[in-house]
Amino acid sequence: MTSDSRTTHRVIGIIGGMGPEATVELMRRVIAKTPARDDQDHVHLIVESNPKIPSRIAHLIEGIGADPTPELQRIARNLEQAGAHALAIPCNTAHAYAEAIRQAAGIPLIDMVALTVARIGALHPGARVGVLASTAVHKVGLYAHTLSAAGMSQLVPPRQPEVMELITAVKRGDTSNAAQGRLAELALDLANRTDVILIACSELSVISGSISVPFVDALDVLAAEIVRFAA
Repeated sequence: MTSDSRTTHRVIGIIGGMGPEATVELMRRVIAKTPARDDQDHVHLIVESNPKIPSRIAHLIEGIGADPTPELQRIARNLEQAGAHALAIPCNTAHAYAEAIRQAAGIPLIDMVALTVARIGALHPGARVGVLASTAVHKVGLYAHTLSAAGMSQLVPPRQPEVMELITAVKRGDTSNAAQGRLAELALDLANRTDVILIACSELSVISGSISVPFVDALDVLAAEIVRFAA
């Protein structure tokens, strides 16, 4: 294979660092989903993994944190100037700022929320969806509104504080078997109340390997769309 055999791939800019583990997990999944025989067949990613972006949870839930919008917009513009043809964010909660990010850049933002809801609707029309996500996602209705518009409904886990504990655990580096087992237990409990489970936090995606019930993972949907768009 010649070195210039795949120079026509479109470039994806990743607004990362929310959190760092989730950003690396998205990159890993993009690599795994790319049909490649050599380096040149892989997707060109420009990644800014910036864990200093102000907390979305502090801003959206507590109402006391700095607004992350200016920093998200700055990164979007930088990625566009660096040559990206589209933007992607491996953070569900950050999609609460999606419209502001779109206004800052002249390239499209791959919408993980809309794509994920479309996937669920195709697989489980009219479903009751158990959403494992940050409390901030639930507070702003990020998935609830989009699911409702598609004829589906959302159920928030009755053990939501435990979900947040797991998210925080991954952010501090705990991706242990114990953490995976706790998530699997929460998913099983929620599966008994709903038609399908949605993993809608990219930290939870990192520790989803032990889940025994069928589920849709928003990060996986995003990775697949990045590969499709870039081709």
